[in-house]
Amino acid sequence: MVVGKVEPGSEVRYAGRSLRVTSYGTVVFGVGRDAEGTLTVDVRHADGSKEQSRIAVTARDWPIERVDGVPPATVDPPPAIAERIRREQARVAAVRDRDDARTDFTQAFQRPVEGRTSGRFGRQRIYNGKPGTPHSGWDIAAATGTPVRAPAAGVVTFADPDLYLTGGTLVLDHGHGISSNFLHLSRIDVKVGDRVEQGATIAAVGATGRATGPHLHWGMNWFDVRIDPQLVLERTR
Repeated sequence: MVVGKVEPGSEVRYAGRSLRVTSYGTVVFGVGRDAEGTLTVDVRHADGSKEQSRIAVTARDWPIERVDGVPPATVDPPPAIAERIRREQARVAAVRDRDDARTDFTQAFQRPVEGRTSGRFGRQRIYNGKPGTPHSGWDIAAATGTPVRAPAAGVVTFADPDLYLTGGTLVLDHGHGISSNFLHLSRIDVKVGDRVEQGATIAAVGATGRATGPHLHWGMNWFDVRIDPQLVLERTR
């Protein structure tokens, strides 16, 4: 998650998208796992002058993680289940298109739960010996029922206790396309449309969906771009 400052009243474009600019000149965008080389951000100032910022991306190493003992039907699902998964993932993807003017993303994010890291963002995963997609979030091992707290304020845009792959699933929108998702929940304590403040209990850790044990999967997005929650935590202001 990249937070930048421009002159108020500027127009900013990145990756083919016009970015929201706050009244005090803050913008935010996400850089995905596989981005490389130099990124360009185009700024048109209020006086009509133009500027282009160039940002070099440092490559990261992505180790392989092997996850065994996963229910076989979640790794290689039959056609009917595969269609269910497609529909459910489309529902979640749809709420990530939201682009509110709220600036909850400007808070210093906090951990939603304490516990041991059991899976890191971006690592290539092999489920029961079969290659899967790279891991899209941060897994934190904790006992079933452990409260999950909002890492920053936001509005609940998705809540479903029983998705096939991700089990209890919750999405919290932080504004400007930034959102958090919480997966494998045993309980959801909020509903769509609720406004929650940072630190509020929103759910409980579980092992629902494709999970081999109780943990919280915390993922973050800028629209459809997946970003690393652990890097977001490094931002202190």
